[in-house]
Amino acid sequence: MTETTDTTDTTAAADSDAVSHLEQEGEIAADYLEGLLDIADLDGDIDMDVEADRAAVSIISDGSGRDLQKLVGRDGEVMEALQELTRLAVHRETGDRSRLMLDVAGYRARKREELAELGGKAAQEAKGSGEPVKLRPMTPFERKVVHDAVKAAGLRSESEGEEPQRCVVVLP
Repeated sequence: MTETTDTTDTTAAADSDAVSHLEQEGEIAADYLEGLLDIADLDGDIDMDVEADRAAVSIISDGSGRDLQKLVGRDGEVMEALQELTRLAVHRETGDRSRLMLDVAGYRARKREELAELGGKAAQEAKGSGEPVKLRPMTPFERKVVHDAVKAAGLRSESEGEEPQRCVVVLP
């Protein structure tokens, strides 16, 4: 019985260390992003969380958030670049590769909902037709959300093609 307790204690300590490390990543990212907001003279609050074994940092606005749309860019391109820069800032401080996710003005959250709906519809279409359904090219984040939605609908999916034309195929 002692062995089980020791193993449980060790696992709990490892989980606590992992969460602590992710919280540290979030703090570093928040400091970096606050500096960028100051330089760009943009108003925004930073919200930090740990989701699915990743640090998650959001820049949110008290007002309309129109200024923050500049940080999202067309199809989230600016936000993706900002996420990579933030990951590099975390890497510079910790020495570890970061999988941090950045959301600006709720853009990624809205996109996740849309993609989950798209994945569900594609799964229904594949079930109904008995044929594979090929979706438009997507970023890795977008493909992951669609794969999860298809799996939740009880079907399989796979990615095919080369970046940046890589897309999800939903299998019946």
